[in-house]
Amino acid sequence: MRKVLFLPGAGGSAQTWEPVAQRLPSDWDKVLLGWPGLGDQPHDPAVRNIDDLVRLVAARIDGPVDLVAQSLAGVIAARIALTWPQAVRRLVLAVTSAGLDMAPFGASDWREDYRRLFPNAADWILQKSAVAALPFESISAPTLLIWGDADPISPIAAGRHLEARVPNAQLRILAGGDHDLALNKSDAVAKLIAGHLEP
Repeated sequence: MRKVLFLPGAGGSAQTWEPVAQRLPSDWDKVLLGWPGLGDQPHDPAVRNIDDLVRLVAARIDGPVDLVAQSLAGVIAARIALTWPQAVRRLVLAVTSAGLDMAPFGASDWREDYRRLFPNAADWILQKSAVAALPFESISAPTLLIWGDADPISPIAAGRHLEARVPNAQLRILAGGDHDLALNKSDAVAKLIAGHLEP
């Protein structure tokens, strides 16, 4: 049975991908993960940074899986695909930096809005810290990149940059899509993901 792990953005909710997951084949094993301490999710003292989220996801992998990641989760999925390539069958990255410095792409800063929306979220998510550049050229999993053309947080330029660097990647752009593609463009997103994961 195909196992698909759905990873949310900084909002942290496991429900982020639910509208898309519901539109995918019912016989797939779909696991919707959430991030402790992010958004409105309950805190867990064991989760203090991105490294801890990578460990959280890795602990749910017990064989080949497909990873579907939005925004913040793109860096987690990319790191897993690079560290355990044999475990990741296919990869979907949506509106994400995947660890890139987004400033050169004209991205807007989301932190002030995030703190207003989620006053109890863990402080570490808002800290700007130096992140080691990932060797995207070494990702071996076939990769689908999904972007919207109306997303100020993750502009299309970032998606095009990743498409040029990830060896087996295809970028798909949804007209009118913003940073909440899984919610606002769930039909189109589900169709793209089904087509990518079906083979």
